[in-house]
Amino acid sequence: MPDWTRFEGNPDFVLSLGRGLAVIEAFEDRTDGVTVADIAARTGFSRAAARRLVMTLELLGYASHSGPVYRLGSRVLRLGFSFLSSHSLPALALPILEEISSTIHESSSLSVLEGDEIVYLARSATRRVLSVGLSVGSRLPAYCTSMGRVLLAALPDRELASYLKKMILRAHTPHTITGKRTLQAELKRTRDRGYALVSEELELGLRSLAVPVIARSGQVVAAMNTGVQSSRVTAGEMIEKFLPVLQEGAATLGRAVG
Repeated sequence: MPDWTRFEGNPDFVLSLGRGLAVIEAFEDRTDGVTVADIAARTGFSRAAARRLVMTLELLGYASHSGPVYRLGSRVLRLGFSFLSSHSLPALALPILEEISSTIHESSSLSVLEGDEIVYLARSATRRVLSVGLSVGSRLPAYCTSMGRVLLAALPDRELASYLKKMILRAHTPHTITGKRTLQAELKRTRDRGYALVSEELELGLRSLAVPVIARSGQVVAAMNTGVQSSRVTAGEMIEKFLPVLQEGAATLGRAVG
């Protein structure tokens, strides 16, 4: 169940809205749809509450059902489009990512940190390097991805310490860093050198390189990366050939945002 204890006593927090959004999030990664029981299990709500909430979404046009299975409706896309249309980063980043991909002949992406994950805001894809497809809105764990490392390294020390304390590090491959002290040291190296290079920690055969996007205010607002099949491009080649291109693209985007 979502942890809303930090909002207890806050007169501005609307519990029913929070529950409705939690139900929408319960559809994530379920291309075959969900049942009321699935929603209840994923949110921690009672079946009766889950049923009322998903039926409300259906009445509003955000969901539909066939038998016991519910699926999100296309109206939900309005929520994502509202974010994208009001957020300057994706629109500004896309032509820059396309230029990067045209130069290095590899896919490039932009993401931000949200909780324990990175969320893709924009992407220029030339080929598929992960076993799962990536698109705008895709999420990946932050600790074992190059963009995640860049974004975590930019956190204030106290916030990063709190993050590491509660983080659960799972080995996605034999190469994944799962020790918190080791990860902390790697994040320090990332901060010092200004980029993150991650080899086969998320998926075997995948190598990725990321740099921070630093706004004119000096704040890291996003991360930009490219990913390759490790059998095709060495780590040294990525740093020599791709890093300058990524850094130039990130600097261009950073100058365009406040």
